[in-house]
Amino acid sequence: MNFRYRDLFLTYLKIGLFTFGGGYAMIPLMKRELVDNRKWITEDDILDIFAVSETTPGPVAINSATFIGYKLKGFWGAFTATFGIVLPSFVIIVLISLIFDAFMSNRIVQYAFWGIRAGVLALIFNAFIMMFKKCPRHWLAYTIAAAAFILVAFLHINAIIVIIGSALLGLSTLFFTIEEKKK
Repeated sequence: MNFRYRDLFLTYLKIGLFTFGGGYAMIPLMKRELVDNRKWITEDDILDIFAVSETTPGPVAINSATFIGYKLKGFWGAFTATFGIVLPSFVIIVLISLIFDAFMSNRIVQYAFWGIRAGVLALIFNAFIMMFKKCPRHWLAYTIAAAAFILVAFLHINAIIVIIGSALLGLSTLFFTIEEKKK
């Protein structure tokens, strides 16, 4: 890779500074910056990294920054990307904590957050569409996705259990496919 740690830091600083709503809202910006604009990784790589980041403990944005930074530049790349994505949130939270009561009771701020929530919903939906397009076109994949949504959204089953169950279903499909090919 022909770029510097400064480039990696500034890219993740921008991602962390200009996205609200957490990791899922950052996914479209991360894809645009890392895949489309800079071509540091492929679209398949970033989707795999997002999937792994979702299943590991911690925020998906930080996990994916760490994984991508490591893939690009090793340990110091992971450190640089993680520091870049965390720094804006840390500074903003420290500043808000100093004036939290006055800040949250301000009517302008309340309306701004109402608008931000609507925008974040659109970004999350965009991430859903992007991942859906890369999902295998198979009835079992659609069934697993629908069942996972129902279990988490309506039956309030712990997401970790659903993710592990989905992974096991996917692995069992691989096992049965191998067995069928042996016959």
